[in-house]
Amino acid sequence: MKPLIRIASGQGFWGDLLTAPLQQVKQGPVDYLVLDYLAEVTMSILQKQKRKDPRLGYAKDLIPLLEEILPECVERNIKVITNGGGVNPESCSEAILAVAQKLGISDLKVGVVSGDDILDRVDQFRQQGFELKNMETAEPLAGIRNKLESANVYFGASPIAAALRLGAHIVVTGRTTDTGLTLAPMMYEFGWSEQDWNRLAAGTVAGHILECGGQASGGNFSADWRSVPDLAHIGFPIAEAYPTGEFIITKHAGTGGMVSVQTITEQLVYEIGDPRKYITPDCVADFTSIKLEQSGKDRVKVSGVKGTPATDTYKVSMAYFDGYTAFGTLTYSWPDALEKAKRADEILRARLSDLGLHFEEIRTEFLGYNSCHGPLADSSHETNEVVLRVGVRGTDFDAVERFGKELAPLILTGPPAATGFAGGRPKPKEVISYWPALIPKAALSPRVSINQR
Repeated sequence: MKPLIRIASGQGFWGDLLTAPLQQVKQGPVDYLVLDYLAEVTMSILQKQKRKDPRLGYAKDLIPLLEEILPECVERNIKVITNGGGVNPESCSEAILAVAQKLGISDLKVGVVSGDDILDRVDQFRQQGFELKNMETAEPLAGIRNKLESANVYFGASPIAAALRLGAHIVVTGRTTDTGLTLAPMMYEFGWSEQDWNRLAAGTVAGHILECGGQASGGNFSADWRSVPDLAHIGFPIAEAYPTGEFIITKHAGTGGMVSVQTITEQLVYEIGDPRKYITPDCVADFTSIKLEQSGKDRVKVSGVKGTPATDTYKVSMAYFDGYTAFGTLTYSWPDALEKAKRADEILRARLSDLGLHFEEIRTEFLGYNSCHGPLADSSHETNEVVLRVGVRGTDFDAVERFGKELAPLILTGPPAATGFAGGRPKPKEVISYWPALIPKAALSPRVSINQR
């Protein structure tokens, strides 16, 4: 058993800082690099790509990244764990092996965790009595069944740990919990039992801290944000993990950003519900038990984490087609910028009504005034400029398309001093909505395999 492992966050979301994983590998010692690419809506996008080309459906940015860092990872025995396999982890593994072959790297083992994609099995599960009703609204699935674009089960850390035990140098998964990417190497290296709830909860907390990348090391920091040094060269967080379940969050020396009790606290409360019951497939973590201590510059010790047994269900993330939307903007300048923008909105809405167009929602924002604070915005002072942003959403494609043709005429047939209309008429785009559900763990199991050439 190793006395310590270093797990580096290299990606908080698909589209994150491209230099971060390079920095994590090249600027100091790490044992694992974890890369989180997936969000709920991402799965439906990847599913569409796979339907067009059965070789696709994974995070394509992963492949050029690995081409750049793989030689050093192999030389220094840095293992990579990523959910970038999306809805096609098998194809992703083949692309990785092709890169290894191109680089002259032999005997690379790529672990693949699959079985989370249940889109083709939804009706089978419903026939077995698993309703897959919306866990937030209790609506039955029947109303949107024919609109489903994707359906993926959130697996946890255990199948990733199994792939590591099979000798994987890289583990590629589909829809796995963000926290599972970090917990898995702890389970593997330290031999933690799948019923060691306190240690599993500690690893889950470490994963929650790392999952958003630079947000734990000074990015998006709400407290004294001016005190964060050199955000242009921010260092992403690293967990120094110990067999006891304690760990220290730090970053590479010489990088920008800041790791403090405050930055870690802000990340801990990000995207959680009941802090006493942070539910994952691996355990239920009690965030109120967490103890934080500043143990040095850019070093925060995390200890005392308590956990309880996991639930008997998996969460299912489903996405479905929910109509069309279009957004457009116009800018109005001083004087009376806000008044002009409001009048333009009234005129636009009247014209849409005269045309008999019906939408499920029309939303107006006045950027520079209320786009952040809504009805709490203060209109007591004059603004230099206001951007009118109007969007519509509905199931009628023709109505949404016609909305896009009504914005430009406001330039010469509405209030004065309009500018900023660029990019042509707003075009309808598909709306993808989210449907969360639960399914018993006994109904399905993850598949773990090793690919090698």
